[in-house]
Formats: sequence, structure tokens, C-alpha cells
Amino acid sequence: MHNNTTKYTALIKSEAKRLGFLSCGISKAGFLEEEAPRLERWLHKNNNGEMRYMENHFDKRLDPTLLVEGSKSVVSLLLNYYPSELQTEDSYKLSKYAYGNDYHHVIKHKLKSLLYFIQDEIGEVGGRAFVDSAPVLDKAWAAKSGLGWIGKHSNLLTQQVGSFYFIAELIIDLELDYDTPVTDHCGTCTACIDACPTEAITEPYVVDGSKCISYFTIELKENIPTEFKGQFNDWMFGCDICQDVCPWNRFSKSHNEPLFNPHPELLDMTKKDWEEITEDTFKKVFQKSAVKRTKFSGLERNIKFLK
Repeated sequence: MHNNTTKYTALIKSEAKRLGFLSCGISKAGFLEEEAPRLERWLHKNNNGEMRYMENHFDKRLDPTLLVEGSKSVVSLLLNYYPSELQTEDSYKLSKYAYGNDYHHVIKHKLKSLLYFIQDEIGEVGGRAFVDSAPVLDKAWAAKSGLGWIGKHSNLLTQQVGSFYFIAELIIDLELDYDTPVTDHCGTCTACIDACPTEAITEPYVVDGSKCISYFTIELKENIPTEFKGQFNDWMFGCDICQDVCPWNRFSKSHNEPLFNPHPELLDMTKKDWEEITEDTFKKVFQKSAVKRTKFSGLERNIKFLK
């Protein structure tokens, strides 16, 4: 077979753009050498809190070839979710990524389309689509593929774009041209570290997940520890503080994915509305949203904690 890798790479990238992805970067599938000791240290310090699932599949997390047999390439994709309008000032806050339809479904659909396109255009290509689902270290792969660098808040950051995007990947058994990482542009800035109210960013590039507001409001099943009372700055589902203060997010432009537009009632709800929310309203407003993960009872617990 003659070498078509460059042609195939260009084909995949242009289709990714057509499907609405912000950008697409590609890496050779293999063991993530630099990530291994980092992940080990992070887990060792219990920075995953109750998120025990982070400890499973340690080897698969670091090596996609164990996850998808015969895989040769990790195709990383970014999808913008920055909204055109924000919630009203007098409101308990939701992470911007949860305004619209659950991103898992929206992105999975696009990824499947991309995989079918590859199979139609190129032929027998095996692979799997991942959205935040299986043990894939998506930020590490995106950084390796040159889509950005990992910032001090441990999120992926991209010049001219910022960080308000989802990361997903296709792991496929097709050899392609590989991208190279970009340099870190955080410099001496410590805006995210200084702004985190629970001091979850324990040192540059290290986040103690068990102290993060997103963890408390979404992952934690028990009661939120009382010592954090008054530190949540009105965040009731997730938290965007470290991204909101990041200078690179001055470049955020609003997305153009209709499915990410919020339920019309969402943006106008005030604190009083949230405090009085019924299960019916919850179901209506969050019918297709990722907020369903915390369930009505979880959101209620978070709002009580903020009051």
C-alpha cells in the first residue's frame, strides 16, 4: 500500500472542521511516559477524593493500545461551548458547559460521524470514540497533539481561544501524520491559583480534586464538609472560577452549536427561583442537560449549602 498518510490526515482534519470541531490534533498511540509518574503521585495523595474510578484501569489510562487493540493514532478534538449569554447576576451559578444539552450525546454523535466518514473514505478502519467516558487522559493527549498546553489550573489552554471547550478523541488503527506539542504560555501568571476559593490548586499544575468546588457539587455523594461553608461563591453545579480569571479566556468566542443553547428559562432564574425550584421545573429545564447527574436532590443539597 502506498503512503497515503498525509492525504488521510488532511481529510480527517477537514471533516472535523466541517462537523463543527474547533480543532483537531493527532498523536501516535502509545504509552504516556511523562504522565505515568504524575498520575501515580496524584492518586497517591488521594487527590481524587471519592472518585475511586480514577484508580481503575491504571495501565489502560496510560496506554490506549491496551484500550483499543491495534490502535495507531489518537485523534484529539476540541469543541467550543462558550455561551453567548450568561446567567443573571442574582443567581446561583452553573458551569457554562452545563447550560445546554448534555455534551456526551452531542459530541458522541459528531465523533461517530467522523469515524463513519473515515471508514467510508479510507476503508477498513477500526476504532472507538471517547468523550470523557473511558479511562483516556484526554488533556494529556490533546496537549501531545499540539492543541494547547496544560495550564496551572490543569485545564488545557489554547492561544487565541482560551479553555472553554470539550475534549474528545477517536482512537483508531490507522497510521497518520503526527502533530507536536506547543509551548506553555502561562508564564509567571498565577491568576487561577490566587482566585480559587477552596485553594484546590495546591501548586502550579496540580489540582487537589477532593477540594475542588466542581467535585463537591457534582461528584461527592455525601454532605459537603461544613468547613467549606461560605467558600463556594454561589456555584451550585461545577465551577468556572479558574477559567473565568484566566487571561487567555479574554479570547473566548461564543459557540455556534444550537444544542448547547440553554433552556430559555435557565438564564433568567434568580436565587429565589432556584431556592424554590420544584422537581418538575428541574426536569423541564435540565431535561437533556448534564446537570441531571447530580439529580434534583443533589442540586437541592448544593443550594441549601449556599444559602
